[in-house]
Amino acid sequence: MNSAALLAAKAYGAAAGGAAPSTGPVIADTNFNFSSMLAQQVSSTVEATKAAEAQAAQAVTGKAEMIDVVTAVAAAEVQMETMLAFRDQAIQAYQEIMRMPI
Repeated sequence: MNSAALLAAKAYGAAAGGAAPSTGPVIADTNFNFSSMLAQQVSSTVEATKAAEAQAAQAVTGKAEMIDVVTAVAAAEVQMETMLAFRDQAIQAYQEIMRMPI
């Protein structure tokens, strides 16, 4: 997922919620903690993956419907794609900083 897709998803989410899309990143909280945000995203991704695995295991034993398994796997996939997009943006930002002259 590239940055244009992330911006489109953000605009769609804002439109679905009834709010106007923002023109850029806005941090309202002055106590913003990057490491806690990153930890929360990673734990959310891990939880989604575990939920998908649990649904798949229940489907094997016949205790879950296939639609539940597909939904859980799709949710885990979205979380993983979000995490990978974040990683790609962080690497790109790091590379830009490293190219700056001292």
